Amino acid sequence: MEKKLGKRAVILGGSVAGLFAASAVEKSFDEVVIVDRDRLVGVREARRGAPQARHINGLLARGARAMEDLFPEITAEMVTAGCPITDLAGTVRWYFGPQPLRQTRAGLTNVAATRPILEFHLRERVQAMPGVRFLESHDITGVEATPDRSRVIGARVQPRNKDSAEQVLEADLVIDASGRGSRAAMWLESLGCGTVPEEQEGTRIGLGYGTRHYRMGATDPFGKDHSIVSVANPMLPRGAIFTKTDGGKLELTTYGILGDHPPTDVEGFNAFVKTLAAQEIYPAIVDAEPLDEPVLYKFPTTMWRRFDQLPSLPDGLLLIGDAVCTPNPVFAQAQTLAALEALKLRDHLTDGSIPRAVDYQRDVAAIIKPAWDMTTAINLTFPGVEGHRPPAMKLLQRYMMKVTQAATLDASITEAFMRAAGLVDPLESLLRPGMVWRVLRTSRVAARLAG
Repeated sequence: MEKKLGKRAVILGGSVAGLFAASAVEKSFDEVVIVDRDRLVGVREARRGAPQARHINGLLARGARAMEDLFPEITAEMVTAGCPITDLAGTVRWYFGPQPLRQTRAGLTNVAATRPILEFHLRERVQAMPGVRFLESHDITGVEATPDRSRVIGARVQPRNKDSAEQVLEADLVIDASGRGSRAAMWLESLGCGTVPEEQEGTRIGLGYGTRHYRMGATDPFGKDHSIVSVANPMLPRGAIFTKTDGGKLELTTYGILGDHPPTDVEGFNAFVKTLAAQEIYPAIVDAEPLDEPVLYKFPTTMWRRFDQLPSLPDGLLLIGDAVCTPNPVFAQAQTLAALEALKLRDHLTDGSIPRAVDYQRDVAAIIKPAWDMTTAINLTFPGVEGHRPPAMKLLQRYMMKVTQAATLDASITEAFMRAAGLVDPLESLLRPGMVWRVLRTSRVAARLAG
């Protein structure tokens, strides 16, 4: 038997990050309790506590691999259940301008499921783990610490039936996976840790996205592809992700930044879609059978709470997922970062001890930083987004435009770009001399052909 590191771990939040965390800790504690304000077990629909679940969510290639590590064979399980599988460089049609990128099968696979169905499959696996239980319909009201405030020793929760009293769940480890709305910064300040710094550069993006689901009509825009992605750029700050998903449905999320949001009336929604670079999406949705009405979600700012920069942290409390960082959702990084953070937590526990909070949060920051830097640089390509643009960033931004331009002609550049965007390879892989030479040469040809 594996050595247990404690009697109980409490996970605050039963969404994707919390479920990843449950897989990471379940072998190290006698009991794992997942607390959430919503009903969770058996739920296949979008939950009230996760309104963004009505929109497209997904894992990058590295995140899909991490999920498989945490939940072996879950990809095959979901495919068997009717979720299609895709290759991010081979069956996704990417538009960064008027021409799509050249495609190639690159092994950057992922399973395409709506967020509620992904959560359902993860919950089913977690529910089957010995010693794990869900504490549903409970509000999270705070944490309990030792008198000297050096260690968190439990979580305070209260049934949503307000006639019931608040209770303390004693724990050897509390993991906050409660998402962007986490109150951990306030809890830590009350414990004398100071104010949690937040990153500010390029965070005010004014994003809003609308989603609608369909059954495909006679007009099939996909051909052999699985998804069509039109990426917003400074010339056209609107984009969309149109994809086949579970149950034979189509899912369309279209977005705009800096307040240019898709309308939620059908006529306005369709007119917005008609302006996209991927012109094949509009006739397909007009011909398709709509399954619901458009719904809008506003995302004014990205966020990274720098818990790693606090001078001290109480042990016994770790933070994961959106409770730490909510990057630009257009780039689908959040679930991938949560999966990588869960793997790092599992590594710590496998080494035989619960990590010190300060050590773990520094590890989390190291996981987040490359993804954050990449998307911040992209956010700052839009002139209306506030932030400092040093010369090195401007040079990188111009080069990345050439990368996507060259990728319209050269599939090997598409593969390299998608490996970096999928967090499989570091961004520096696109800056190797041979790659730079290929990009500059091919982008010149692409520019000449574009006229």
